[in-house]
Amino acid sequence: MSLERFRLTSPPFSKEFRPDGRFKLPFLDAEVKALKDTVDERRSAVLVAPAGAGKSVTLRSLMDGLPAARYKQHYFKLTDISARDLCRQVAQFVGAPPAGSFPALVRALEERFRLGCDSGGMRQLLVFDDAHEMRPDGLRLLRLLTSFDVDSRYVVSVVLAGQPPLRRHLLAPENEDIHQRLAYFGELRLLTREESKAYVDHRLKMVGAPRSPFTAPSLEALYEVSAGNMRAIDEIARGALMLADEAGRDMVEPADVATARARRWK
Repeated sequence: MSLERFRLTSPPFSKEFRPDGRFKLPFLDAEVKALKDTVDERRSAVLVAPAGAGKSVTLRSLMDGLPAARYKQHYFKLTDISARDLCRQVAQFVGAPPAGSFPALVRALEERFRLGCDSGGMRQLLVFDDAHEMRPDGLRLLRLLTSFDVDSRYVVSVVLAGQPPLRRHLLAPENEDIHQRLAYFGELRLLTREESKAYVDHRLKMVGAPRSPFTAPSLEALYEVSAGNMRAIDEIARGALMLADEAGRDMVEPADVATARARRWK
């Protein structure tokens, strides 16, 4: 893509940007604040969002906003692994012995977290992304990790983040004890039509665009094909810009959006 054609300083709609450059809306800011307040209280939370709705950026904003001198943060991208393997991963991250039986691993983690709390050390935050992939025994592990001294102390905070199936898992009767340990239950939604247009403008301003290369009809088309999904907007908008560039135009038309969307789904 010719950046000069669109008068851009860097490639547009990239996922590589600092959390302080995120798109800010009241409902997005409220989720970041609620998660931070929950962690400040040494309690645990869950964040549910459709794919592409800003979950990862919200987590990055939470973690970036916590003082590094006060919090030791551990981020886990989950896959379908057993509770024991998950426990070993957590142990390795927090500096506990990563070997032994499952009960021994849990005890080692508990001791590690308790020691840090008793010595006035840094607070521990465990962030589990894609938690909808977590096995039922993995969810039960979280109950063990957040239960200290007969449930009388908050020693480690856990943030679970995942797609809508995570909500169903947590609300299942067999997971009632886990659900009760979550002090905050947050959700993200897709953008409205006007929010989507503002999001495109924001992303273009981030790369120095003096004006939007998207015509009003192309912005309407972009919303219709993306349904307000920020990840889809990024991918389709970038593809549409490339098509306009190939055609020697400095403005994006609805046909570019339609073609970019069709190529995305091939």
